[in-house]
Amino acid sequence: MRFFERLKAAASAEWHAYTDHPFTNGMADGSLAEAAFRHYLVQDYLFLIEFARAHALAVYKAPKLADMREAAAGLSAILDVEVNLHVKLCAGWGLSTVDLEQASPEVAMLAYTRYVLDTGMRGDLLALQVALAPCVIGYAEIAVRLAARPEAHAETNPYRVWIAEYAGAPYQEVAARARAQLEHLAAVYATPAREADLIAIFKEATRLEIAFWEMGWRAAPRRE
Repeated sequence: MRFFERLKAAASAEWHAYTDHPFTNGMADGSLAEAAFRHYLVQDYLFLIEFARAHALAVYKAPKLADMREAAAGLSAILDVEVNLHVKLCAGWGLSTVDLEQASPEVAMLAYTRYVLDTGMRGDLLALQVALAPCVIGYAEIAVRLAARPEAHAETNPYRVWIAEYAGAPYQEVAARARAQLEHLAAVYATPAREADLIAIFKEATRLEIAFWEMGWRAAPRRE
């Protein structure tokens, strides 16, 4: 079993709760409340900025030039591709760049991004990549699952653009590259004695992803 699959197997309960969360299922069938998605979009914009910093930290933590280039590619994917796509998506929901930049960060967003940055500061490049993996690789897995549902592509589904963005070839390539880099680093730096610590990092990052979905979920108006 490859390293990433071992991480997922060890965190199977957390991974399932994250990738099969009601928030994501609500996007697949279009039933997610618009207020929840709009709130998520704003916080995800702030999240991307912090994750760009984490990828910049990966450049600094990289022990070899090839690893620096991989980290720089991840940083470029966020700053030059994902942020721009996100701004365009937000515009479709009536959210301007000013709205996004003036938004106050939620505790769930701060907790997650600070955990990733702290993990990277205290550990090596492998520890940082493990902390990043639930987001980078997880979104690709979630989107593929959602895209397999026919209702995800219905013209009446307001979330079909988000699903198509993350299920599409450009983002899937980003995730595949991140996964390959994770496997490479694990082959060089992971040891049996260290694996328990790396699993703990992966579990915590995945739990923080769940909290991010919950943050958006709580923003939805509730029916009495």
